Amino acid sequence: MAHPFLTGIIARPRRMDGPMKSAVAKRSVTIGPHKTSISLEDAFWTDLRKIAHARGCALHNLIAEIDSSRKGGNLSSAIRVFVLEQLRARSNS
Repeated sequence: MAHPFLTGIIARPRRMDGPMKSAVAKRSVTIGPHKTSISLEDAFWTDLRKIAHARGCALHNLIAEIDSSRKGGNLSSAIRVFVLEQLRARSNS
């Protein structure tokens, strides 16, 4: 049985007449006392929400956890790496 947040990973964006495009969504979040905006492709937002749900935590709390554990780079990149690592860990188990 597939893990709940692996659903949709197989689906690929359709190619139109040019290169593949992925919708980037910018969302505002509050991390502690600070507001920030994060730009991620829709697929990453979807899987990040699924991971938060599977962990039983709010999305902003998961983002705060990722933010506090990153070792440099920007938050959007840290979130992408986190989601990728979670998906890899699930597919290897």
